[in-house]
Amino acid sequence: MFNVASILVLVLLAVTFIQSGYDKAIYWKDNLTWLKEHFANTRLKNHVPLALFHILVLELISGILAVVGCIQLIVNNGRTFGLYAGIFSCITLIMLLFGQRLAKDYDGARTIVLYFIPAVMVVYWLS
Repeated sequence: MFNVASILVLVLLAVTFIQSGYDKAIYWKDNLTWLKEHFANTRLKNHVPLALFHILVLELISGILAVVGCIQLIVNNGRTFGLYAGIFSCITLIMLLFGQRLAKDYDGARTIVLYFIPAVMVVYWLS
């Protein structure tokens, strides 16, 4: 039980990204409509569908890696998949943060930083 903190953060990342990816996939049109309006005055305005697809893929990769990382830590104390989950989570969150800052949604950007902190912690712990 040396990796309890890492497992808990990986569970947090798994729940966050799998739920968010699921929401984007199931409610694609609604998300796309809202995001087109959100980014209407930015350089991303003509690239929203592609950006949304990229974020969806990265969120699902991050979430799945977090689940596999938890299992690997529990089964054989392996750290590889958990580390990759943390790295992919950080990349995903940086992309989300970039979008929020571009849209001048500073409250949204601040919220993303709250998820970024534990993601960086898990990268540190598992590297």
